[in-house]
Amino acid sequence: MENAKIFCLCLNDNYLDKVKELDYIPVGLGKNSFSKDWVTDDNGINISTKNSYYGEYSFHYWLWKNELKNILDDTWIGFCTYRRFWQKENKDLENNFDFKETILNNIPDEWNNFDVILANKISVENVKWLKVLKYGKVALYRNPGAIFKKKRNIRFQFDMFHGNGMLDEAIKFLNENDKKDFQEYINKETSFNPANMFICKSKDIMKDYYKTLFEWLEKCEKIFGFDLKGYGKIRIYAFLAERFMPYWFKKNAKVKEWPILFQDLNK
Repeated sequence: MENAKIFCLCLNDNYLDKVKELDYIPVGLGKNSFSKDWVTDDNGINISTKNSYYGEYSFHYWLWKNELKNILDDTWIGFCTYRRFWQKENKDLENNFDFKETILNNIPDEWNNFDVILANKISVENVKWLKVLKYGKVALYRNPGAIFKKKRNIRFQFDMFHGNGMLDEAIKFLNENDKKDFQEYINKETSFNPANMFICKSKDIMKDYYKTLFEWLEKCEKIFGFDLKGYGKIRIYAFLAERFMPYWFKKNAKVKEWPILFQDLNK
């Protein structure tokens, strides 16, 4: 893809040919074996042993420490996964869409005046009452306004699915420049840009983001550690990053939102 590098993050070697067909860069994560055709996060300066807890951010760390400096300036650098892809156009999909014709294959002209592209926001308001009763009784006690849908903010949703009070506790370890603003953000916002997906055309912005994020997550390791149980907590560092990412980019860069689609490459 001209003037862009899109890294497609995968968990097993079976996706290689399909990722190459899309002209994306195949990235292999996790403990499975990958052929030499993959970019992996287990060489150079890395935190690959933390992948189970950091998710896709073990690769982001590797990119920051090893490869980012080698990418040409003004190159769009982006990320997708074997199940989530950027759409080519900013429009609703028709039924029975052609996958290859629908996903991003060139940088749209309308991105020219922006620094960062984020996935369209998802709402946290429409959590079903059955899930609230099953997972969110304590979260509701901590966020009593969440009895009303319009009061179900990011903090409430995080409490429900990733541990009551863990996001608030983590924010205590943020730098002073972001601590207050991020706390206000999670209490105010009722939606966020999901999946840790972004595309950025500035290496300097990415470097600043990575430095801020990983310094924070490293401090969080001291309180949460790695003896974590259940999907919602094991990947706690990836989930913290997922909430922090849109806040930070919107504060520090010119952002445009863009649709993504869900399609497993094996289907």
